[in-house]
Amino acid sequence: MKERPIAVALTGASGIQYGLRLIECLLQSGREVQLLYSQAAQVVAAMETDLNLPTAAAETRQMLCERFQVGKDRLQVYGRQQWTAPVASGSNPSEALVICPCTTGTLASVAQGICEDLIDRAADVALKERRRLILVVRETPLSAVHLENMLKLSRAGAVIMPANPGFYHRPERVSDLVDFMVARIMDHLGVDHELMPRWGEVGD
Repeated sequence: MKERPIAVALTGASGIQYGLRLIECLLQSGREVQLLYSQAAQVVAAMETDLNLPTAAAETRQMLCERFQVGKDRLQVYGRQQWTAPVASGSNPSEALVICPCTTGTLASVAQGICEDLIDRAADVALKERRRLILVVRETPLSAVHLENMLKLSRAGAVIMPANPGFYHRPERVSDLVDFMVARIMDHLGVDHELMPRWGEVGD
């Protein structure tokens, strides 16, 4: 049976490197990726990286396929209001959705079941279809409102995974910290990787 695609959503939280690296690693592992991104994610990408995400989904798809050196059949990109995208319906859901990084605004929308764009709707579908939903929240400190929204979504079946990299693997570069978080996400998706040594293997 063919594996379902994994959807990745980029929102406007700081830390877009996590999401871009996740996409790269999923593609390298042979998985098909469905990419969704917000307008705010375009702004953050330009601020934090050398990447300018075009507004047109087709242009973003072309650019990222070239960047990650994969065929267009491996990466689908959908506009924020593209309601005909497969992720918008329970009849054709992705295997999992990872919102990485996830703003607290997106967290709130998903927790309240508000579907104003495709990212919100894809998360709503993941919850109702009991598919894996991982929210990589990037914010500090967290208010009581943020924590209540996280608790609500955790009880609904989502995985709340704040972008809190560990240090036991003795990172030497920022990329090592990024890979730590991506490795944890890949573990929860059940996708094999060799991004970093696991606990108990460090120093072997």
